[in-house]
Amino acid sequence: MSHLARAREVFDVELAALKGVRAQLDRSFDQAVETIVDTLGRRGKIVVIGIGKSGNIGRKIAATLTSTGSTSVVLNSVDALHGDLGIVSDGDLILALSYSGESEELLNLVPALKRFSVKIITITGAPKSSLARYSDVVLSVKVAREACPFNLAPTSSTTVTLVMGDALAMAVLQARGFKQKDYARHHPAGAIGRAMLLKVGDIMRTGTRNAVARENMTVKEALLLMTRAKSGSLSVVNANGKIVGVFTDGDFRRSMALDGDLLTKPLKSVMTRNPISVREDALAAEALKIFDERNIDDLIVVNAKREPVGLIDSQDLPKLKIM
Repeated sequence: MSHLARAREVFDVELAALKGVRAQLDRSFDQAVETIVDTLGRRGKIVVIGIGKSGNIGRKIAATLTSTGSTSVVLNSVDALHGDLGIVSDGDLILALSYSGESEELLNLVPALKRFSVKIITITGAPKSSLARYSDVVLSVKVAREACPFNLAPTSSTTVTLVMGDALAMAVLQARGFKQKDYARHHPAGAIGRAMLLKVGDIMRTGTRNAVARENMTVKEALLLMTRAKSGSLSVVNANGKIVGVFTDGDFRRSMALDGDLLTKPLKSVMTRNPISVREDALAAEALKIFDERNIDDLIVVNAKREPVGLIDSQDLPKLKIM
């Protein structure tokens, strides 16, 4: 078998495992989500335990839960009996991961955990195992076989456990009404967080760098104004200062090829009417979406009165680290 064929076989085995576990989902999943939401609502936390590969998957699940607003910590199942059990408090929830459900380290830990007023949710491939019997809710991740040719190395089983954890995190996120702004608050240093926390008003060009002209200004005068602003576009306003159009260097090049007297013409005869704009109090993420969806280089920023108050140049976005 070629390497490529082997890779495809692994994908096929693990995809089949995911579909199989998906078909096993039942009311227990609802109970798990409701238990987690109730725990978090009472300001308890999720304590994740697992040994070996399950422990590795548990750390990722805990990280996903925490990043989406569900306070979660990892408890080392071996060190727990040597002092680390102090991380557990009454009202917490234990999320136990063990495919066999017979991991000695976890079974030794359960009596100590039961001394606290905690709920236990177990994710296991053996719903009738010893660990499952000690649990309040059991989520089955039983797979037909591992992708390992010897059916030994945890592969399919760890994949479905990870996805079950993701499913829990996303369902809890939805149940708790977690929003984009909440996600941004948990990721302030990342590009996503910056785009979601920053407002358009925080990143736009203003003052002399925001070229604005009346619609009766000549094209020649407008070009000089754009040059001073070091901008490739200019907002065009009417006598009341309301935005009515935009004039870009691209407009100039296209029109110049058709009209030799262009420089003396008023902007209103060559501008693009009804330009795309964004409010100054909108999130920077909204501006990013407009740039992604529209083929434009500059975005006019307006206030509530439809007056141009700024400009976002797409070339500024990488420097602001929000792309």
